[in-house]
Order: sequence, then C-alpha cells, then structure tokens
Amino acid sequence: MKFAIFLLALVTLAAQPHSRPPTASPAHKRDTSPAPRLSDAQIQANIQSRLAKSKIGKNGFKFTTSGGITTIEGKANVIQHKGAATRMAKASGARAVVNKIQISEAAKLAAQAKLDTGRRRAQIKRGEVRSQPR
Repeated sequence: MKFAIFLLALVTLAAQPHSRPPTASPAHKRDTSPAPRLSDAQIQANIQSRLAKSKIGKNGFKFTTSGGITTIEGKANVIQHKGAATRMAKASGARAVVNKIQISEAAKLAAQAKLDTGRRRAQIKRGEVRSQPR
C-alpha cells in the first residue's frame, strides 16, 4: 500500500510541467557582445574631437583610418605622447593602431637622464629607505 502511494505521488510529480523561474544574469558579469563597428569617417571624427581637447593636439600628429585601422604619423618631443596618441585612437573606436610617431633625440636623452638618476619616490618599494640620512 505504501509503495502504491509512493508510485502514485511519483507519477503525479512527473506529470507536472517543469518550469524554473528565469534566472537574471548577475550584475557583475561583463557584457561580452561585440561593440558596434564604426565607419572610418566616424573614427576620424572621434579622433579629431578628442585631439582638439587634448594636450597632444599641438604636436600635429596625422591620423588616417582605413578599414578600422588607424595609422598615426608625426614627431614628438615627449615620449609619453606616443602612447597617449595610441590610446586616443583605440578609445575613438579604432580596431587596431599603427603608431609611426618618431621620438626626438632630445626626448630620448631626457628620458635616459631621468633613468640614470634613479627611481622616483613613488616607485620605492616598502621597506626601503625613502631618503638619504642627513
């Protein structure tokens, strides 16, 4: 008798539709859908508007975009401007960047002189003496 009741309950549960409530995606998961591709003209317009607001705008870099790939040409007197130009092009929607910016010899020598003087204070590791004893 108990076995028959058990079988009856099992058949009844099996006959009911199985539906789970829809699960919401967690808020911390990143949206992995591809970003919409911009046209070359849109990328160029984005770069020009960012360049107008930026400190590196006065360097006279030449940006050209073809097939979503941006090529940057020009000369810089500050080494960091080369990286800033690349980041600007990527942030403007370029799929890839070809950076042909040439760094001046004066900028290279200035950077080498800073490296020769040692690490800056912000780069000192914990446990090291921060300054020379007086």
